[in-house]
This record gives sequence, structure tokens and C-alpha cells, in this order.
Amino acid sequence: MDPAALIPAPDAISVPWGWFYVLLMLTFLLHILVMNAMLGGGIIALISAFRGGEQNTLLGKEFGYKWPYTIAFAVNMGVAPLLFVQVLYGQFIYSSSILMAVWWFSIFGLLILAYYGAYIYDFKFEALGNPRIFMLQFSVFILLFVGFLFSNNMTLMLQPEKWQAYFNNGGGTLLNLSDPSLYPRYLHFVVGSVAVAGLFLALVGHFRFTKSTVNREFLIDQGMTYFTYATAAQIIIGIWFLIALPKNVMMVFMGGSSYGTILLLLGIILGFAALYIGYKKRVVMASAITLVTLVAMVFMRDLVRIAYLEPYFQLSDLVVEPQYSPLIFFLVIFAIGLALIGYMLKLAFGCRKEVTK
Repeated sequence: MDPAALIPAPDAISVPWGWFYVLLMLTFLLHILVMNAMLGGGIIALISAFRGGEQNTLLGKEFGYKWPYTIAFAVNMGVAPLLFVQVLYGQFIYSSSILMAVWWFSIFGLLILAYYGAYIYDFKFEALGNPRIFMLQFSVFILLFVGFLFSNNMTLMLQPEKWQAYFNNGGGTLLNLSDPSLYPRYLHFVVGSVAVAGLFLALVGHFRFTKSTVNREFLIDQGMTYFTYATAAQIIIGIWFLIALPKNVMMVFMGGSSYGTILLLLGIILGFAALYIGYKKRVVMASAITLVTLVAMVFMRDLVRIAYLEPYFQLSDLVVEPQYSPLIFFLVIFAIGLALIGYMLKLAFGCRKEVTK
């Protein structure tokens, strides 16, 4: 069967696709920042719990204070980019979501369980004692599994030729486990989250946004150590991810597209720069480089998606039926939401300063 025959017709959009594309890139960047802090921070806290010692325990306690907030921000920040992906690539992501519907719908319940676990870990930290490590494991493993399900969906939507498996498995439990790029893609996401979370903890120590009695120098040292080692691993996994891609997709970054090749070279240069700056433990400079690197990675990720879908679809194919009021309404609410989040964070940090005086 021709895979193109399995792809539904795309819906019309209300404004030119460039608007949604810019919003997708922006909102996904915001989501990836807090999501990395959430998942990577949990992994670092779990490693610290296994390592033991007073300062490692306090590091876990410090992250516990912030974990429920990062989960809430990650989930809420993830709604907008998921909606924009559905607007631009709805015929693909809806189809892949249906093929793995059982797993996809389970994400809601799994996130609720992880959220409860994070709150118990935070509020019952002292009362639980050493067994709190099991609650930490519970939430971290759930979040890792949710990330794996997302990686499955984001790869399955790009390969309509894999959708024919539905005729042998129509129960909504299909996963894209045979895709050679799935595992490096997933590991790239997980290890990258440790790097960003390490930087997040270093920033908490650098700017004294601590709530526990953890030594801020220890927080900076440990955070930058995790950042550096995870960044080094990212370079290796990134190479694996690149060569695991289909040849036509890989060549986009290997001379087939000047834009893609420049992005790859920029990512490599920034990666090694981050490695050096992380080794020197220069927190603010490492943060700036990491932010630029993440921007480059977001655009590279989008190029991979475009290259995969090129035989079937291009964004310019979308039909526009002009209706600007929903976009204007969204932009106004989005701006107000960001302002309110900034104000709440300012209040939270202000309260912390009052406590430390």
C-alpha cells in the first residue's frame, strides 16, 4: 500500500503558516527549558540520594522544593507547542497518536502520579527518611517513561510507511521500537536534560535562590560537574543520532542544505564551547551558551521533521482561510500569561530574599 494513501487531508489554517511556525519554535524552547530542569533535576537528585552524604541529601532536599513547580511549568508550557504541532502537522500527529492511543492516553494518569510523588517527596522529605528514595525513583521513572512515549509519537508521526502496522495491531498499542533513530533521539533528550538541570542547580547556587541549608558552593560545583559530563556525553550521543537518521535526512546536515550544515557546525562549536566553559565552572557564560545551543537544536529538530515529511507534505501546502482574531486573542493571553509568570517568580524570589536576611 502507498503510505501517502494513509495520510488524511490537512485542515485549513486561519493565518499564514509562518505565524504558527514562529510560535511553535518559541513555545517549544520555553517548554524544553523547564522540562529539562524537571526531568534532569529528578535524575540528579536520585543520583545524589544513592551517593549519600549530608550535602547530597541537602541537594536532593533543595531540588525537592522546586520539583512540583518545574513539573507544573513543564506540563503547562508543553500545551502550546503541542497545539501548534497539531495545527501545522495535524494529519500526521493525530494519526500516530491514534496508532498508540492506549499509551498516549496513559500519559495523563502517569503525569498525575508523578506529580503526586513529587509533592510527597517535597512535603514529607524529613518524615519519610531514607525510604524517600523510593518515592523519588517512582516519579523519575514515570517521567522517563512519559518521555519515551513522546519520543515514540514524535518519530511515528514522521514515518507514514510504519502506519501499515495498524492492520496487524489495531488495539492502539503500537510503538515505533524498530526505528534505529528512536533510542539515540530519546537518550539525547534525557542526557540533555541532565546537562540543563545541572546548570539550573548551579544557577540556584550562584544567585542564592536556595531554600535549604545546602552549601551554595557545593551546589555550583556539583551542578557544573553534571553539566560538563552530560554535555560531553551529548556530543557522542548526538553523533550517534545523526548517523542513525535515514540518509536523505542526515544529508540535510552534511552538505545537502547550507542552512542545515551551518546549524550542525554551530551546534558542534557551541557544544565544545559549553564543555570548556563548564569545566571552568563559569555559570553565567555557560548559561548563555547553552541557551543559544538550545535555540540551534530546536531549529535542527524542525529540519529533521521537515526532511522526513518532504515526500508527503510541505507547510506551503496548507490552505489559508483568513481569520486573525483567534491568533490576536492567543497572543494577548500568551503575553499576559508570561507577565504573570514573571511576576509570580519575582514574588517567590523576593520572599526568599526576605527569609535569608
